[in-house]
Amino acid sequence: MTILSIETSCDETSIGILADGKLISNNVFSQDFHKRYGGVVPELSSRAHIQRVLPLIKDSFSKSGLTYNDIDIIAATAGPGLIGALMVGFTFAKGLALAQNKEFVPVNHIEGHLFSGFLMEEQPQFPFLCLVVSGGHTLLFYVESFIKFTLVGSTIDDAAGEAFDKVAKLLGLEYPGGPNIQKYAAKGDASKIDFPIAQVKGKFDYSFSGLKTSVLRYVQKQKADGAELDEQLKADIAAAFQESLVSALLKKAEKALKEYPVKSMCLVGGVAANSYLRERYRTLGQKYNKQVVIPDIQFCGDNGAMIAFRAYSLKLSGQSFPLEYEAYPSFKSDYLVL
Repeated sequence: MTILSIETSCDETSIGILADGKLISNNVFSQDFHKRYGGVVPELSSRAHIQRVLPLIKDSFSKSGLTYNDIDIIAATAGPGLIGALMVGFTFAKGLALAQNKEFVPVNHIEGHLFSGFLMEEQPQFPFLCLVVSGGHTLLFYVESFIKFTLVGSTIDDAAGEAFDKVAKLLGLEYPGGPNIQKYAAKGDASKIDFPIAQVKGKFDYSFSGLKTSVLRYVQKQKADGAELDEQLKADIAAAFQESLVSALLKKAEKALKEYPVKSMCLVGGVAANSYLRERYRTLGQKYNKQVVIPDIQFCGDNGAMIAFRAYSLKLSGQSFPLEYEAYPSFKSDYLVL
């Protein structure tokens, strides 16, 4: 079973090729030009996907030595994501499947992240706890199989990745904020500033709007008192913010570990590239003697490889899909237990 996948949910155009569960190619084009606008511009993102999707497929075939004749299934991200960006890859994949007489598999973007740990040599063992942390989502899942998983916690307001970007902007750092917050935090002292960890009603839910506001108020106070946001102060703020956010993520994950009988722990999504979060998550796994699987950095952000693997796991589970399947901009899953 050889799968060609297309991922265009936001600002990465990516093509993945998977053969019998083995990754052949993961080609990613990142739209770095969004930096000048301080965030993703949906219309520009869609146009860039149109320009890049076919050249990336050709490049993937050239590097792998494969052709359309070698492909059995064509998969694409169906959502969630920016609707214009989604439609580029999704409709292209459907048209390609029809033209090449191939089976088509639509993939939920979150499910792609959820099972991205299976791209690693050491794979998770069911059941496992999975923390999905990205620019648009902060979700905690109890995963029993490829077609049965339960959402046990989520953010009630901002996503963790969004908080990273907003705080970075407050500090005058470039978009995307996550890598720059990590860079500054490495030079800062988190103990110098005490930012809060929100207490929310949901047992495993998160909230980051209060943390973001606390940073805003602290920065405003420093400026009102005549203090300059020099490089060291920025580093201390970044370190304290990162410490609070990571601690909030791990606090609820640890609660879930005490309640759910898991064999493994996974950390996935774009924010999973944060080195401090990765280190703390592994330490938490060691504390409870659990296997910890965190994808390589290339599989944390949006990528075609995870979409290809999710299509593969769905086919292994006996699932099939009509070509008329529609793309959708909001979170939806046929396998989620609520």
